[in-house]
Amino acid sequence: MNKFVISLEKDFISQVEIEQQINVLIEQCELHNVKRILIIPPDFTRCYSMAGEITQILYKKLSQHYHINIMPALGTHMSMDNEELDKMFGSEIPRDAFLIHDWRKDTVSLGKVPSEFVSGISNGLFAEEIEVEVNKHLVSGEYGLILSVGQVVPHEVVGMANYSKNIFVGCGGRQMINKSHMLSAVCGMEKAMGVCDTPARLVFDYAQEHYLSDLPLVYIQTVTTIKNNVTELNGLYMGNKRTVFEQAVKRSQELNITYVEKPVKKVVAYLDEHELKTTWVGNKGIYRTRKIVADGGELILLAPGVRKFGENEETDVEIRKYGYKGRDYVLNLYNTVPDMKAKMMIAAHLIQGSSDDRFKITYATQHLAKEEIEGVGFNYMPLKEAYKLYDPDKLEDGYNTLENGEEIYFVRTPAMGLWTIKE
Repeated sequence: MNKFVISLEKDFISQVEIEQQINVLIEQCELHNVKRILIIPPDFTRCYSMAGEITQILYKKLSQHYHINIMPALGTHMSMDNEELDKMFGSEIPRDAFLIHDWRKDTVSLGKVPSEFVSGISNGLFAEEIEVEVNKHLVSGEYGLILSVGQVVPHEVVGMANYSKNIFVGCGGRQMINKSHMLSAVCGMEKAMGVCDTPARLVFDYAQEHYLSDLPLVYIQTVTTIKNNVTELNGLYMGNKRTVFEQAVKRSQELNITYVEKPVKKVVAYLDEHELKTTWVGNKGIYRTRKIVADGGELILLAPGVRKFGENEETDVEIRKYGYKGRDYVLNLYNTVPDMKAKMMIAAHLIQGSSDDRFKITYATQHLAKEEIEGVGFNYMPLKEAYKLYDPDKLEDGYNTLENGEEIYFVRTPAMGLWTIKE
């Protein structure tokens, strides 16, 4: 397959224009001898990505001539239920077209990222080799084309989400997920968010160049915003060169990073109840807003859907056991508790979910009790009480002055961007 890049940037890209671009993509992919195609979209935690709509268009156009499978890039997240599949991908795609990625059982090893490389990009802070594992279906040879669909947006681990992260984490195995997360945590999450070439990204670049260069892999990258509670597509980038990611990064940095004049004493973020059901993913409300919370301030997370801590039993048990209690606390665990070496992503997650006592984090929930929330190191507020003070239906994005005269900063969809202080 020849190298190619297709890109479109507009204030609003319509469905007709998406279909036109996908027609061009299909022509470029040279599908003469292809029989089977694998589509890898994100899961429901990226429901604002337009990847669901694009996957539906791809399936409709391609399923007439090719056998299509769809494997959501779950990473360690729980598998999508029927309601989520319908909401994101519609009801017309048959259920037997979907594959479920199991990060524990379904991966094969392709090789390693050497410790010397990892040490170099982390300035010696992390110096372990990283095994490159991907889902067996990607490298089995059964698919003549693999389409990786996803949203480029600021991200707490890799700086800017998607591109090869969709493969090495979304369809990856334990060691790559564990060590890339720990690498990012050790190097500093706040330094990484919103940046293109972070240490974790460079690990993925190395792995792609050395182990996936012969794969028939094409990326479809989106940049989206929300206007009047409707997701709009503002950038569409398709091809098999890193340029598609780099162009999407620039567009996302323009549209998905919000600059605030000065640190805010109280920030309130809303966690969509259908999208974010655990603190594992709900902590995006912490990651994406933490830069604007003033020292000694408070971040309140309105979390109507959060009912667990981890996306699976293993992570839920560990979070309940150790809690979000700061970088030094977790690094001490990592160095003294043998099991933590094998659970680096949990250690990294616990580091990233803490403010290190710089500001207070309050979870307002209805499914988790006060004792559970406080047991992992957060402050607790009953959701009903929080809604009386901070009704998300009445608040506007940005600064709000409440009836009692208090000023807060409200973030309705923290997973859609990054909030930071204007330098």
